[in-house]
Parts: sequence; structure tokens; C-alpha cells
Amino acid sequence: MAGWAVELMDTLGGVGAALVVGLDNLFPPIPSELVLPLAGFSASKGVFTLAGALFWTTLGSVVGAIIVYLAGVLLGQERTRTIVGKIPLVKVSDFDKTEKWFAKHGTKAVFFGRMIPLFRSFISLPAGVEKMNFAKFLVLTAAGSLIWNTIFVVAGYQLGENWHLVDQYAGVFQKIVIGAVAVAVVLFVIMRIRKKRKGGGGDGDEDATQVLPRVERDSEVTRPIR
Repeated sequence: MAGWAVELMDTLGGVGAALVVGLDNLFPPIPSELVLPLAGFSASKGVFTLAGALFWTTLGSVVGAIIVYLAGVLLGQERTRTIVGKIPLVKVSDFDKTEKWFAKHGTKAVFFGRMIPLFRSFISLPAGVEKMNFAKFLVLTAAGSLIWNTIFVVAGYQLGENWHLVDQYAGVFQKIVIGAVAVAVVLFVIMRIRKKRKGGGGDGDEDATQVLPRVERDSEVTRPIR
């Protein structure tokens, strides 16, 4: 992958750097911790300037994030809710809680999410689903991406041929994040299974159907009855 990325940058210059970094947003298996130091390494070889490397990599990050954001917009809230309801052990109420959390902390989530491995590739999706203000999304994504990209591009530029040292240290951070996510998922599954067993093992999701109030009138009052 490193050889392919360097060859692409050597051939297309800054556009190649933007393309590789943009793919990181669409295909998380392509790690930015590998690609960004390579962009700095290419800049140290004179393929493009350091400022150019920062510009093109940030542009690639923003364009990739916009594509994921638009996917969230097209998917929509109701369709996402329906899909979530079909996932084993996941309840629609989980989506509703996440939705409320994002409505409250979405600004911080988008900004800081651009600087967390794994999450940086997915954070744009809920922003699109919730139809976050596009201008705000664009500014936060660009700012977060620029900070993250600068750290790795400059490190790769300074290390030159030893750019791979950045990937090694960043890999430790990435493993910590992935490990924490794995533990959280396992705990979630255990708790949900226990709760399901205590509840009698029903298959239906009560939250999937919203019961609207029915109005019943009598001679004196009008009162809503569930």
C-alpha cells in the first residue's frame, strides 16, 4: 500500500495525495496514519511543497467527508432508524438516544472525531443523517482535518526516509482505540443478552412502533388516552 501511495503521488502530485487521503474516508482500511507521513515524505523529496502537501491532504479529507455526509443525507433519519431496528441486539431506542446525544454534542463530535482513528471515517455519516448545517460541518471538518494532517505530514517531512516510524507510534494509538471499541461492544452485547433473557426473550422491539395518543370526547372534557 505504501508503494502504491508513493507512486500515485509521484505520478499525480498533489492530486494523488488528495485522492489517497480521500479514500481513507471512504475505505477505513486505508489508514491515514500511513498515508499522511508518506505525503510528508513525498514533499521532502520535492514532489510538492510542504504547504502543498498540507493543502492537498486536507482537501482530500474534506471531499471524502462530504461524500460520506451526503450519503447520510440520502439515507435519512427514518431509513436509518428502520435499518438500526433490524440489527440483532440493537434497539431503535439506541438510535434515538444516539440521535439526542449528537444533537447536543454534534459540533464537538465532528471536530474531535476527525482526530480519532476509525471514528474519523464514520463521524460524517451521523452528521448527514441529522442534516447538520453544511457550512458548520464544512468548517469543523476542515479544521479538525488540518490539525490531524499537519501532525502526520510534518512528521513524515522531518523524518524523510524514516517516515515509517510515525506509522509505528501511531499504530499503538490506533490499537488502543480499536481495543477500547471492542471491549465496549462486548460489554454491550453481554448486557443486552442478559436484559433480553430477563425480559422473557421477546423478539419485538417496543420502541420500533410509536403509539400515538387517541382523543376521546365526552360531554365535559377532552382527554388523550394511550
